[in-house]
Amino acid sequence: MARFARTEVVLGLRNGGIVPVFYNPDPEICLEVAKACYRGGLKTFEFTNRGDYAHEVFALLNKKLADECPEMITGAGSVTDGPTAVLYMQLGANFIVSPSLHEDVAFLCNQRKVLWIPGCGSVTEISEAERLGAEIVKIFPGSQVGGPGFVKAVLGPRPWTSLMPTGGVEPTEENLAGWFNAGVYCVGIGSRLITKDILKNRDFNLLEKKVSEAVAILQKIKGSPAGNKGN
Repeated sequence: MARFARTEVVLGLRNGGIVPVFYNPDPEICLEVAKACYRGGLKTFEFTNRGDYAHEVFALLNKKLADECPEMITGAGSVTDGPTAVLYMQLGANFIVSPSLHEDVAFLCNQRKVLWIPGCGSVTEISEAERLGAEIVKIFPGSQVGGPGFVKAVLGPRPWTSLMPTGGVEPTEENLAGWFNAGVYCVGIGSRLITKDILKNRDFNLLEKKVSEAVAILQKIKGSPAGNKGN
């Protein structure tokens, strides 16, 4: 079962602003990455369902994080069907993220009161996701769908919509300012934050530093009048 209530997860995503997105078949690497993000100031973590036996890696990761990083809100991403969603919820996922819109995932997550974040690429899909109970909608792939301009255009007639772009988000002031000034609720960042060089060198102290810098940048952006529009 999820350790955090759906309302706590929604607020946690907003307060953190940045959700690290990561997968590796080695549970120890996943743990070190998650702990570095936690030490750097991010308390949400999306483990993506990308490889064989990924759920087993998540099970080990989630158990260890509950002990070593008790405030970390873990979720599962790249979930594209109901049975997989149930599997990860049974292993303690606090939120479920999909790259696309799936009704069966919506119904099962709502039944368990677990936050469901579906991927959408149009206003029609966003509207349907919200009709199915999505509190936050993932814009994917973020930059290809239309970037910050798309977000701003959607929020014009739909100011109640909460958007989380993933894909094309970078941990730089210019990039983050573009997204948050457009009104995003939060963003997901994968390889632009958790880089290949960091993983190759296992330089988790560098990752912690990069996360801390990104957190500081985001706090600066949110402190500006423009950055408070979507938050």
